[in-house]
Amino acid sequence: MSLVTFSFPTTALFGAGVLSELPKRLQILRIQRPLVVTDPGLLSTSSFELFEQALGEKKKGKTWFLYYGVHPNPIEQDVVDAAETFRANDCDGVIAIGGGSPLDVGKAARLLVRRPGFGLARFYDEPDWYGLAPLVAIPTTAGTGSEVGRSSVITLAGARRKVVIFHPQLLAKLVFLDPELTRGLPPGLTAATGADALTHCLESYTCPVFHPMCDGIALEGIRLIVDALPRAYRDGQDLDARGKMLVAAAMGAVAFQKDLGVVHSMAHPLSTICGMHHGLANSLCLVAGMKLCAERKPGLYRRVGLACGLEVMKYSDAEADQRTIAFLAEFLAGLGLNTKLRDHGVKEEHLEALVAQAVEDPCHKTNAVPVTKEDFRKLYHEVL
Repeated sequence: MSLVTFSFPTTALFGAGVLSELPKRLQILRIQRPLVVTDPGLLSTSSFELFEQALGEKKKGKTWFLYYGVHPNPIEQDVVDAAETFRANDCDGVIAIGGGSPLDVGKAARLLVRRPGFGLARFYDEPDWYGLAPLVAIPTTAGTGSEVGRSSVITLAGARRKVVIFHPQLLAKLVFLDPELTRGLPPGLTAATGADALTHCLESYTCPVFHPMCDGIALEGIRLIVDALPRAYRDGQDLDARGKMLVAAAMGAVAFQKDLGVVHSMAHPLSTICGMHHGLANSLCLVAGMKLCAERKPGLYRRVGLACGLEVMKYSDAEADQRTIAFLAEFLAGLGLNTKLRDHGVKEEHLEALVAQAVEDPCHKTNAVPVTKEDFRKLYHEVL
């Protein structure tokens, strides 16, 4: 009998305007000198203005410090620099605000605060990562779900490949899911990040690992996304849609503690080699990946179709899959996500390097069906 662990421990505060709770919650967590980790693009946004208003002015000996050098696809130096800023200012906690990249850097920086000079490539050589500085995570996009995840995805120095750093201690102590912070997200980024959340839910549900709790969460996440993402895309001021997308993104990340699949193994190299946004990469590979899985495991997407609101029970396994995949292809097209990789700078000469990294990526090892190097080559050609 195999041992399976079920765990959903993150505390999250949800609702429009909930960020006003931040000062009180920092006091409860005994964080008086937080390091704020973000990216340069967020500083001029209304989301960061709301955050500054909530955090308050420097007063009564309490203050906060800022690291905003995070790259769109975070690199190890981002983590090093954030940790150095933490130590230089004698900080006692981290507030990571933004998309998945700042959240991942904020998580990982605490490792290098604990072990100065420690290279992240040696992360798994050190089993004792307990006692990290507390983290408060505040997403301003609805996609990665990094705020509730136990991992951080970083491109290592000199490696030019993304690695997943996983440890339960990387979890945030507190998460703020405030749809007010996502109102200003442009339609294209709303679509790409939402497609990332959708891919998380789809791939975690079809991952063959036994985890019925995650399966239920993934299917409900799909239902929420199908309802809310088109509305958030059309009207960024729709707080109901924005809120549901924040929740669905968090649900996708909770669900993928089961693990992911072939689409993520295709998407990760597209970010490291071609600089593509992770959510966009997932969206452009999703339909091709689903088709491959459905061909080899008919009936895989019937319950996904039900979550999408489709009447698929009266059809054969193969037809239920086809109808579900066709619906999602049209769904993505309605969000402007029906382009090809070549429309985003990916070239034929990139393919062999993409295939090589995809084969090495661990996500496909828990795909619904086994995939080979030749499968990756065919899939990339299909979406190029």
